[in-house]
Amino acid sequence: MLAETGLPEVPFTWLAFGSEGREEQTLKTDQDNGILFLLPKGRKTEAVRKTLLPVAKRINAALDACGYPLCTGNIMASNPECCLSLDEWKARFSHWIDHGAPEHLLKASIFFDFRTLWGEDAPVSTLRSWVTGQAADNPRFLRQMAENALRNEPPLGLVRDFVLESGGEHDNELDLKLRGITPFVDGARLLALAHGIEETNTPARLRAVATAGVLATSEAEAWCDALSFIQLLRMRNHQRQARQEETLDNFVNPDELNELDRRILKEAFRQARKLQTRLRLDYQL
Repeated sequence: MLAETGLPEVPFTWLAFGSEGREEQTLKTDQDNGILFLLPKGRKTEAVRKTLLPVAKRINAALDACGYPLCTGNIMASNPECCLSLDEWKARFSHWIDHGAPEHLLKASIFFDFRTLWGEDAPVSTLRSWVTGQAADNPRFLRQMAENALRNEPPLGLVRDFVLESGGEHDNELDLKLRGITPFVDGARLLALAHGIEETNTPARLRAVATAGVLATSEAEAWCDALSFIQLLRMRNHQRQARQEETLDNFVNPDELNELDRRILKEAFRQARKLQTRLRLDYQL
């Protein structure tokens, strides 16, 4: 598209956030993106943003046409709040870290997982190093993130039977994303930020934390394997739903899994529980 319409006069970097920023997208996804630009000498921030927003809008529309739906929460580069200079991005992250309100923690779970998709990576690396340092130096924010990471517990009962959804459209099913994937993603993000790890991919974060001596390698690998298996079930479910022209979702009925998958899934959830136990001990929660 940029080859057809021409590059804007101000260089920019296209950012990916959320699952795309972690390189963990599945078939059920939408757009989470933004723009980072360096303010040219003598230019005003709003004037530069005004130049870039029409470009962002065309790219967002093109991605939507390619099968990447528009973000319902408007976390897209065409939103002026997601088209920022490096200094503005620093100010935005600083506000979230320093204040730590519930909405800031929610945004942290999406925006902290950013990476370069197109453009110069150096400004993004600068931002990532700065953000990681700011988060690591704020114990209150890390504790709040830990509390947030413990909200979505894996669906296991006292004797490790599955705890199923009750009522509604997904009665007697398991939410693989919220109760399975999210505990690993949130836990790995917190561990990485707390120990100055700049990786964004969840397995890469866990392995980097282990390399730093914070976790045993065997423990980190068990968590990576558990996460991979749950992700495999999600993707398998999405493929089945797509073939049958059903609406994609992240729910499975455990009674429809074979015995081996059920056993491995229970162990994967148990590993998620172990990760959350680690966070409870670290932050005395």
